[in-house]
Amino acid sequence: MNSELYLSDLEAKPQALTDLAEALRAEDPFDPLPGDIDRVLFLGMGSSRYAAGVAALRLRAAGVNAHAEYASATASHPAAPGTLVVPISATGSSRETLDATARYAGGPAHVAVLTNRPVSPLAEAADSVIDLWAGEERGGVACRTFQHTLALLLALESRLTGRDRDLPALIDRVALATADLLDRRDEWLPLTMELLDGPHGVYTIAPAERLSSAEQSALMFREGPRRPADACESGDWSHVDVYLTKTLDYRALLFPGSHYDGQAMDWVRERGSTVITVGAEVKDATAAIRYPGDDDPDVALLTETLVAELVAAYWWTAR
Repeated sequence: MNSELYLSDLEAKPQALTDLAEALRAEDPFDPLPGDIDRVLFLGMGSSRYAAGVAALRLRAAGVNAHAEYASATASHPAAPGTLVVPISATGSSRETLDATARYAGGPAHVAVLTNRPVSPLAEAADSVIDLWAGEERGGVACRTFQHTLALLLALESRLTGRDRDLPALIDRVALATADLLDRRDEWLPLTMELLDGPHGVYTIAPAERLSSAEQSALMFREGPRRPADACESGDWSHVDVYLTKTLDYRALLFPGSHYDGQAMDWVRERGSTVITVGAEVKDATAAIRYPGDDDPDVALLTETLVAELVAAYWWTAR
């Protein structure tokens, strides 16, 4: 792992997204899927599982029987005709995901692997392979692959639900939003780093529909600069994390959009905690980081983790 190369990986996001949009205009990567799918099972660890959890929630909301599992679970849904198993691993070599996939390979379920390495042990076990088109992450941290995983899972959602969406156009908007945050980092990044630099770590909060943003952001603080960090769902915050604001110097990134943001901010205001919003401005937040398209939940889903990724990159370099 290398902090300078990690920063370079982040700076390459806009071009990688543009390349992905062009690839999706050229072909549907999910064309090889069978037409009789009645259950979807996502398998993954870390960032892959974060993305899968959001994808499964979205599919269930659209009426699709979908589940996201830790690949390390010893048992899950049995293999059966009509089941689509989607193992996700950027490297194609995650041990837990390989072990879980082995239970389904060669059986009645269709195994469609999402990976950044189409030639890999995981790909060898697949009925079909979907390339993440993220390029090499030389810094050793899953950042572009996380973003591309979410984008391709939106493509899968469109395929399974029949939703008419111009996904390449959405990805182009995300590329512009990502470039904007990168180009304007001198305006928002120093203050954000200062406000989040407390003695008790960083906390991240997001609605269930974008919980992956909080989970990935917390992971970035842990993985690079090695700082304590934890994620929480916005509504659940008032039941599980509110207690921390009474005894800690509580500092958080909030990804707005939950009906329960105000409930959390009532406690933040009462206890003088520090909260920075990424996207919409929220009453009593210490600061807000805006970017083009942040009022679109899909743009936010694919863009907003860049804030934590950049803070982590600069903290990591300074360490």
